[in-house]
Amino acid sequence: MKALRFFRTLNSSNPSKTRFNSTIFRRLYSAQPQEDHPTSTGLSSPEEDDTSSSSVFDSSQYDVGVGLNNDVNSENSVSSSSTWDEKYRERVKDKVFGEKDPSAIKSTRILIKEEEKRRRAALLARSLLEAALDEKGDEEDKGDDEVVKEEDQMSLSVGIIGAPNAGKSSLTNYMVGTKVSAVSRKTNTTIHEVLGVMTKGKTQICFFDTPGLMLKKSGFPYKDMKARIESAWRSINLYDVLIVIFDAHRHLTKPDSRVVRLIERMGSEVNPNQKRLLCINKVDLIEKKKDILKVAEEFKDLPGYERCFTISGLKGAGVKDLTQYLTEQALKRPWDEDPLVMSEEVMKNISMEVVREKLLHYIHQEIPYGIEHRLMDWKELRDGSLRIEQHLITHKISQRKILVGKNGSKIGRIGIEANEELRSIFKRNVHLVLMVRVKS
Repeated sequence: MKALRFFRTLNSSNPSKTRFNSTIFRRLYSAQPQEDHPTSTGLSSPEEDDTSSSSVFDSSQYDVGVGLNNDVNSENSVSSSSTWDEKYRERVKDKVFGEKDPSAIKSTRILIKEEEKRRRAALLARSLLEAALDEKGDEEDKGDDEVVKEEDQMSLSVGIIGAPNAGKSSLTNYMVGTKVSAVSRKTNTTIHEVLGVMTKGKTQICFFDTPGLMLKKSGFPYKDMKARIESAWRSINLYDVLIVIFDAHRHLTKPDSRVVRLIERMGSEVNPNQKRLLCINKVDLIEKKKDILKVAEEFKDLPGYERCFTISGLKGAGVKDLTQYLTEQALKRPWDEDPLVMSEEVMKNISMEVVREKLLHYIHQEIPYGIEHRLMDWKELRDGSLRIEQHLITHKISQRKILVGKNGSKIGRIGIEANEELRSIFKRNVHLVLMVRVKS
């Protein structure tokens, strides 16, 4: 009360003069901290956002591998929400206070025995796996060391066609042993022909993954996406072996008459210069195996197919038999590709496919299909690393903002994952630069 009277007398004695600095008084008695510049809001204008560097991903700015932010966030969440485990409580009672619970002792012994069993099983599995890999590696090394003469070389060109999302790219990647074609749940992932090469012994098989094909009700191909579709249809007769693949699980759950017409058209006539195979894909998704026989019986009377294979392009079921058959069909002629060196053209195509796959994974609806994807620069540096610059060109500013994300988060995630996958494929350091811009 005396303090309040003192302040009241000071204010009433001379109201024209201010004896206390308002800012000092506010700092002493205010509950909220005062900003040094209250007028600045910290927000930037749209023009500044457009000119910011958030639309450019540069892998040199990220020294740590993929998942750093996720690991940090997970550590923070674990540390903040950690709870006390009962087994640690029992251990503290035993070590510090000397209190031993009989039930706890019994459960501890059981846990120790189970842990010992797990450890021994893990060691046994690891030793068996290492032995199998060493044996396989020795066989591959022996095969690779042998130089195949040109007159002994055998090769085969295989085209893979089918409806969109039939599993063509997954089969191609599994046969080749590495990712050469983008794989996505979205339709029309493959937009041009992709080459994948598999070399075993003296036989080299070149797989050509083609865009998805579909027939209208009239039985003729669709005219939309004309260049892509016409290119795929023209190249059908250029391969030694043609694989017609379709999704058996979708055929059983949601049959599509357009897919059936495509299979019947390819198998209606016998081509003397080409062998055609029918591959029933995604059998791993079918629970009742007798349904697979029903699908095979449905198309068994088509004369154009030499063989019918039931496979899983993703899991690899039945692919071994398909590979063995293709190896037996190889023709005696020189190889088209060097089996030991990956050509620069193939590497460029792989880099584009990997970025496109990540793009389709993170960007949805019609936006990824309207983006122009261009390879602008490709350099092999002195230290053996690669510098790859690609531009993603959008038609609208709104699409650019969606692709970039908040503070460049979305394009950054796409670039980080693509950069790490390219490093694992090429077995060398990769400096990936992605730039998002609007078409002028």
